[in-house]
Amino acid sequence: QVQLVESGGGLVQAGGSLRLSCAASGSIFSINAMGWYRQAPGKQRELVAAITSGGSTNYADSVKGRFTISRDNAKNTVYLQMNSLKPEDTAAYLCNAGGRYFSTNGYLSNFNSWGQGTQVAVSS
Repeated sequence: QVQLVESGGGLVQAGGSLRLSCAASGSIFSINAMGWYRQAPGKQRELVAAITSGGSTNYADSVKGRFTISRDNAKNTVYLQMNSLKPEDTAAYLCNAGGRYFSTNGYLSNFNSWGQGTQVAVSS
């Protein structure tokens, strides 16, 4: 299968910045869309930003102009640059990726994987 590992979370004051990274590993053939989601306590998981293999992006209205998603296809890594952070951005941030990988029998199979999450806390 394909594993995703996030890093870069932490505690920051309002107005500060953080950069999250998510690296995919495994018998990857191709990765289509990669995205970041977040989930705050007692709230539903929501899409923060997503990027296609061609570089097209979309963002939640709440983060437009403050967050930037990018990816390095050679490294199978997606990034989320978060600027002008607000207390309401506090949440667990999870990476998601979908694509195709070589299964143990050598055939191509689809995957849709999630990372374990990294915590972002913004103090006022």
